[in-house]
Amino acid sequence: MLAKLTSKNQVTLPKRALDSLGVGAGGTYFEVDVVDGRLILTPAQVGSADSVRGKLAALGITEADVADAVAWAQGQPS
Repeated sequence: MLAKLTSKNQVTLPKRALDSLGVGAGGTYFEVDVVDGRLILTPAQVGSADSVRGKLAALGITEADVADAVAWAQGQPS
């Protein structure tokens, strides 16, 4: 399958490819990775609290770390 990159850096993904992933065409977000000179697109859930918690846990960031960072940003002692 071919996809065209436009002058505005937009790519239209083939419907057949999206159908095989079970994702809709409008408003779907993808994580983009570059591996060995290839673009890897993975459907992503944006704004999901569980997704954010999972990413923070994978990075070893705790709720206390987040609270401390917010307090620091607000200029409050932690």
